[in-house]
Amino acid sequence: ICSSVFGEEWRATVSKNLEALVGSCVVLPCTFTHPASFLSNSRLRGIWHRKDKSEEIFYHDDHTKILDSFKGRTKLLGNLGENNCTLEIIEVKDHDNGPFCFRIEYVRKDNNQPTTEKFSFVEECAEIKMLYDTPKPKLGPLKTAIPGKAYTVTCSVRHTCPSRLPQFTWSRGSKDEISEVHKHIHLGIWETESMLAFIPEEKDDDTELTCTATFNGGRKSFTTLLLNVKRTENYNHIIIPTVAVAATAVLFGLLCVLMVKKYKKRIQELQSQEGSMWNRMSRLSRRLRSGASGPTRSDQRRSIWSRFSRRPQRDAYDQSPNNANTCGGQKASKPRFPSPKSQPKSCNYNQDIDDDDDYINTAEQNVYGNI
Repeated sequence: ICSSVFGEEWRATVSKNLEALVGSCVVLPCTFTHPASFLSNSRLRGIWHRKDKSEEIFYHDDHTKILDSFKGRTKLLGNLGENNCTLEIIEVKDHDNGPFCFRIEYVRKDNNQPTTEKFSFVEECAEIKMLYDTPKPKLGPLKTAIPGKAYTVTCSVRHTCPSRLPQFTWSRGSKDEISEVHKHIHLGIWETESMLAFIPEEKDDDTELTCTATFNGGRKSFTTLLLNVKRTENYNHIIIPTVAVAATAVLFGLLCVLMVKKYKKRIQELQSQEGSMWNRMSRLSRRLRSGASGPTRSDQRRSIWSRFSRRPQRDAYDQSPNNANTCGGQKASKPRFPSPKSQPKSCNYNQDIDDDDDYINTAEQNVYGNI
């Protein structure tokens, strides 16, 4: 169907291939041009229909002419006076594939009836591919957070319905910490970003941060991020054992010094109290080193015997004739226990003196030896 004015240019621009989430919504971007010298903007009508069947109408300002399966689900978002013919479809069904084509008509001003001046852009039609899986939002950037400093996480998702934007919810944060940005990626594709800015703490390390996107129609998807918060450098695991070992070593050293001083003082006291004994032991050690030896066991027995041999033996008196003793051939009378002054000297007086000297020397050696 063409306009009666062939000398003017009619052109439409649409996104021919789109994706739509089943149960959500989709927007078909559309712009057009027409001969402005002939058609008045106030007398234009926009219609969306099937490409090969123009009588099957998806959108019309007269709702009675719309297919029953599309009634109440289509809406013309664009302003025809601004050459915008964008169409919105909500509650997308799995059979809403299209193709969808736009037609513009010239309408009589008095009765609003169409005229023969109309143009259908059948060469520029949109087709829709259905999505059954809900797109998952993307979280980023995946960087390390620093305690006490602002940290921003972005949650983004792409969609085809800018008129009904996805809603974001976070597992933490308040409304003041959340902001949103909308971007037009290319014809028929938009992206919505939700940014969460907060100040992390050390206790937030290894905790989960979840972003949930809710699309038009109630379908949801979420993505979880594991926070990595840089911990403050802590050397207590090195400092504490080192200090403990050093303190133990110092205490042990002080204890040893005190014990040494105490025993040195005690030794000095013992030396001052028993100095003579130490001197005698020193002299004895020097004598032993010089080669001196004590009396033998036979000498000790002989000296002891000689001590007792000085006394008169009773048996000798009894065996001598007439109970008398002789000394150098002289007769001696029987002792009558006289006083020491009147007692006669022994014949072996000199020998007894020598024996006594030997005994004294031997006894002295025995005393030193015992010490």
